[in-house]
Amino acid sequence: MNDIRSVCVFCGAKPGADPKYVLATRAMGRAIAERGWRLVYGGGRVGLMGVLADSVLAAGGEAIGVIPQALMAREVGHQQLSRLEVVADMAERKRRMIEISDAFLTLPGGLGTLDELFEVLTLRQTRYHAKPVALFNQDGYFDTLLTACRAFVAAGFVAPADLEFLIDERDAQTLLGRLAAQMGAA
Repeated sequence: MNDIRSVCVFCGAKPGADPKYVLATRAMGRAIAERGWRLVYGGGRVGLMGVLADSVLAAGGEAIGVIPQALMAREVGHQQLSRLEVVADMAERKRRMIEISDAFLTLPGGLGTLDELFEVLTLRQTRYHAKPVALFNQDGYFDTLLTACRAFVAAGFVAPADLEFLIDERDAQTLLGRLAAQMGAA
């Protein structure tokens, strides 16, 4: 049986307009640390990214950040992490985060968050990895995206089985349990 040691979390570099995103991200960080999972994320100290890392660290967990040099130059890197890796660019950031993670979790965020989600989902679809991929669909945040994905299936551009790789869950604890169960089945 395989266990999750490191979970890569993609989320916003902004906090969102509603404080509920910060509260849920803080709770998710604590839950990740309580499971003994190491956080792998984009290395920022801003937005939901910073909230997540701070909550993992405050709960006694380990947080590894992977950040491009250009963002470090803008002083958005989180300097209090367990480890901060500075890489050349965004492509190298994704490659490294994928390499050191056992599972992937996406929280609310913007275009960069979606880029990261679809990268790992496409790599799963094309069998470059068999790691679990999940959406924390807080209050239906990703419902419109999921509707679009189902339309891709209906139009014949995505196989139904490929969309089934994506775990969609609104409850944080249930989601983490499903990630662990899927990893154990891998």
